[in-house]
Amino acid sequence: MGLFGFFKSQFIEVIEWTDSGTNTMVYRFPVQNNEIKMGAELTVRESQVAIFVNEGEIADIFGPGRHLLYTQNMPILTKLKSWKHGFESPFKAEVYFVNTKQFVNQKWGTSNPIMMRDPEFGMIRLRGYGIYSYRVSEPTVFLKQLFGTNASYDTSNIEEQLKKMVLSGLTDLFAESKIPALDLAMHYDELSELGKEKMKKRFSSFGFDITSLYIENLSLPEEVEKVIDKRTSMGVIGDMNQYQQYQAAEAIREAARNEGGGLAGAGAGIGAGAAIGSVMANAFQGNQQPTNSPLAPQSEKMACPHCQALINTNAKFCGDCGKSVQQQKVPCISCQAAINGDAKFCGECGAQQVTEKTCAKCGKVNAPKTKFCGDCGDNLQQ
Repeated sequence: MGLFGFFKSQFIEVIEWTDSGTNTMVYRFPVQNNEIKMGAELTVRESQVAIFVNEGEIADIFGPGRHLLYTQNMPILTKLKSWKHGFESPFKAEVYFVNTKQFVNQKWGTSNPIMMRDPEFGMIRLRGYGIYSYRVSEPTVFLKQLFGTNASYDTSNIEEQLKKMVLSGLTDLFAESKIPALDLAMHYDELSELGKEKMKKRFSSFGFDITSLYIENLSLPEEVEKVIDKRTSMGVIGDMNQYQQYQAAEAIREAARNEGGGLAGAGAGIGAGAAIGSVMANAFQGNQQPTNSPLAPQSEKMACPHCQALINTNAKFCGDCGKSVQQQKVPCISCQAAINGDAKFCGECGAQQVTEKTCAKCGKVNAPKTKFCGDCGDNLQQ
């Protein structure tokens, strides 16, 4: 090979990148010590962006398609290098392929439990995990903020940073939601959508766009789950008296099955019988108490003021004569104490209760202490 052929072989005529992995975000095309031929073919596939960098400064950006490199379609690089129109000589520049596809199934999870204040359980610790997806939406921002001068860059380089960002945002979201721990499961979709919106601004600072975020599970500490299990068991049991009766019946059946022989068996049977009897007494107490038992509370009695029949003290009418036994109360004319309406004297101060005064002249009913009739003025003390 001659000297001319050697130099010709160093000129790059085809620039492309075929992604062999699934997590590569940026790939630098190997152009070190080589020059790109003017008129070279640049192939950018779907979900890719090609970026030309001249001496550390971002120049021209090419989207998907087949491009022939000339000064006409490289305006920034032409300006940076001060090329004249129709420049045909090879040139040097760095070429980076940025992958703009979605990077899915990125996992997040709580390494330490999240402290929350729950309205039912008080202070609790919450754990959770899920997945999220994102893509490079601003390649130039991504190159400036994260990539640097690496030969390649994949999701593992930024995984921990993004996971901490997601956890920080979700922790704040869970606390602000004030949703009871037992109701969190029914709000997974709503919380996931709110979490994604909350993350957009944080991801955009790196040139990313978060496309999805899902909460797969939120779990409580083991001791809280045990309390919930006990409450669930009590709810299944229902009426406690009926449950005790059921337990007593089960104990009788088990004792009948385990009949023992000899004195030892007899002694065990007697002990079991005594224990079962105690359980039965407690189980059925209150449900089997006879109404005529001397232990049953007796209602207090009094005599009917009309027919003298014995009736309950809280009765309003007599069961024999049917008359009302609740006498109407009126205030005493002297001390205002409440006394029976038909009482002649006050039981508190002893004052005689005078009825209303009827005017003999005009028939008007006047108050007891009135001296003259309110209509005709006649003297009521005569």
